[in-house]
Amino acid sequence: MTAPVLADQPGVATGPGRRRSGRRPARRRDHLTGWLLVAPALLYFLVFLLYPALSALYYSFTDWNLRTEANWVGLANYADLMFDDVKYPHFWKSVRVTLQYALIAVPLTMVAALAQALLLNAIRRGANVFRLLLFLPVVTAEAAVGAIWRWLYDPQYGLINSVLGLAGIPGQNWLNTPELVIPALAFIAAWQCGISMIIYLAGLKAIPGAIQEAAVIDGAGPWQRFWRVTFPMLRPTTFYLLVTGVIAALQVFGLVYVIFSGNGRSVTGGPEQSGLTYVLHLYLFAFRYDAMGAACAMSFILLVFIMIVTALQFRFVRQEAS
Repeated sequence: MTAPVLADQPGVATGPGRRRSGRRPARRRDHLTGWLLVAPALLYFLVFLLYPALSALYYSFTDWNLRTEANWVGLANYADLMFDDVKYPHFWKSVRVTLQYALIAVPLTMVAALAQALLLNAIRRGANVFRLLLFLPVVTAEAAVGAIWRWLYDPQYGLINSVLGLAGIPGQNWLNTPELVIPALAFIAAWQCGISMIIYLAGLKAIPGAIQEAAVIDGAGPWQRFWRVTFPMLRPTTFYLLVTGVIAALQVFGLVYVIFSGNGRSVTGGPEQSGLTYVLHLYLFAFRYDAMGAACAMSFILLVFIMIVTALQFRFVRQEAS
């Protein structure tokens, strides 16, 4: 038999109260460690994200040019942007250009990314090399991308017109013809589809091989397997890329800025403002036209529009695999 442990012996912890008191310092240390670990990210969010966003919201209700004190004007910036064609003659033009770009660039990018992913998924040797080559346009600096594509689209010396000439097709003045500016920019976006390609490739790798084998046994051809098996299984991936692609297309800026600011030209969005995207227009108001208040208002109009479009996609676009 073992001797009973007396409650009054030193160093013996008895009762639930004493056990909990021993755990409290450890829990406090864990909480403190957790806060210390998240502190850099939290500080970054507060200083570089939340504070600028709240400041921009305030300045969207003011008349401010970055040099003088901001004057409160209420909803005047929002009303003028949407209804004053004299003060802001190109606002709705930038909206139309951005929507046209999104309608062309997003489907074209997704199709190019899916085609590349299917080809890479079918390769057994050297897939990593081709994956790296196809991903290079994503990590290339936008200044270099703009310079390369300005040369490719050059009406006299560009490679694209040279190839079209070999096929007997007359060359085009791609970046100086209003009707061709948006398709030309959308083609560049499709060329930079490396991230979407990697995501599609991951989705293809996640499809069970047994499903493909069952389709082959049932006599399904390549097109039937793609349309009846592969593509339905990729619906969650396609939905994700559609949502993020639309958001990115509505915010396109860097490529358009670089394309239309080369050779000492002023940034106006191309001929007849045919490439004047919404964010480029916002940039011009903020840093060229000394209308930071209106630019902040434009940013929140874009935020609300993106939220509405995203909500509609979640409501009406099918997300589940089948």
